[in-house]
Amino acid sequence: MNRTKGDEEEYWNSSKFKAFTFDDEDDELSQLKESKRAVNSLRDFVDDDDDDDLERVSWTGEPVGSISWSIKETAGSSGSTSEGREQMKGRNSFYTQLPKPPSTYSLSSFFRGRTRPGSFQSLSDALSDTPAKTYSPELGRPKGEYRDYSNDWSLSDTVRRLRQGKVCSLERFRSLQDKLQLLEEAINMHDGNVITAVLIFLKRTLSKEILFRELEVRQVALRHLIHFLKEIGDQKLLLDLFRFLDRTEELALSHYREHLNIQDPEKRKEFLKTCIGLPFSAEDSAHVQDQYTLLERQIIIEANDRHLESSGQTEIFRKHPRKASILNMPLVTTLFYACFYHYTESEGTFSSPVNLKKTFKIPDRQYVLTALAARAKLRAWNDVDALFTTKNWLGYTKKRAPIGFHRVVEILHKNSAPVQILQEYVNLVEDVDTKLNLATKFKCHDVVIDTCRDLKDRQQLLAYRSKVDKGSAEEEKIDVILSSSQIRWKN
Repeated sequence: MNRTKGDEEEYWNSSKFKAFTFDDEDDELSQLKESKRAVNSLRDFVDDDDDDDLERVSWTGEPVGSISWSIKETAGSSGSTSEGREQMKGRNSFYTQLPKPPSTYSLSSFFRGRTRPGSFQSLSDALSDTPAKTYSPELGRPKGEYRDYSNDWSLSDTVRRLRQGKVCSLERFRSLQDKLQLLEEAINMHDGNVITAVLIFLKRTLSKEILFRELEVRQVALRHLIHFLKEIGDQKLLLDLFRFLDRTEELALSHYREHLNIQDPEKRKEFLKTCIGLPFSAEDSAHVQDQYTLLERQIIIEANDRHLESSGQTEIFRKHPRKASILNMPLVTTLFYACFYHYTESEGTFSSPVNLKKTFKIPDRQYVLTALAARAKLRAWNDVDALFTTKNWLGYTKKRAPIGFHRVVEILHKNSAPVQILQEYVNLVEDVDTKLNLATKFKCHDVVIDTCRDLKDRQQLLAYRSKVDKGSAEEEKIDVILSSSQIRWKN
């Protein structure tokens, strides 16, 4: 090779190596090592099957442009001129055609961000494009997991997997014998969830007649099916089951429950009418009849009261507008409503409290308690007095309270009754200690003073004197009693 003298001197005076410095921030060798590690991490899912490309190899057999070759060349050519590098290329390498390993990616395409014609996407596109296929290695699954979706499980294994909540198909149990054996295995497992799961499968794959016949001799499974049908609200199948088992009372109760889903009052009334003839027990039949009669009354009362309220001609509806409809309300609520709005009506009307009491055989205790609450709320004290006034066969009047006068006092106080009325009913309490406690609690001074005087309890009367107001009429009354010489005190 011919060189000029200047080229010879420059060649022999140049160096491939440069001195190490701590300030060297552009360490190409370190960068190339990092690139090598990054490329090696991609080696598992990068294949190159382009047989048409050629490679350059050096004298050592390493492909020109590979990572190791680049490291050596960079270390050897740092600091030299471009002309020197061309000379070394001409000396140390030659070109030959070698087939590449099979791959659809080129290393340069990864770093340049583009693909070759007819090849896959670039690395950046493959990572950023969501619908694109991910070329990550497929990890092998444990052999046991492949059996999760197979049909080779035994009966015991199937039931065990159901109990563990694992995926397990029951479709392979096609014959009736296999299905019944599966049910028996589930029953023997004593797990309600497994039994219910098998029953759902049988319900879907067997006819009603066969299912009911087989469950009739398996009471555990039968109880689970009945509970399951009640939970999901399958009334039709539940009625068919009770009819097949000849459980007439349960059949009637199941049919009766359907009225709860009927919102229209007229349709509910007609449905309840069909329930009256069902084979209930005697007590339940009476309740169904009363419910039908009550709803029938409520419909009539509601229509009439809505008209009276809208017309504005009735004083009670003007002063106390209704807050809710009376339809579908319990009997006690209906009685309170009647005592509040229709207390003075004659017994012949449907809305009369007395008519309701007789029709539905409401006990005196319940009737008095409800009527007292309604009339006290309206502060109709004369009606309250009449409620407890009775006459004997000689014509004498007497106060009588089936609920006890202590309850009467509490209800009256709750409705802000005057002290005079409270004192009247506190005096009617028979037990002395209860009377004193109520009188003290509700500040019925006269009752406390008179009771202490009757008991001749001077100490208690003196103690109560300190609780009344100074200079009040009650204090003067206590002083008069204490100074009386006609009373023989106990202490």
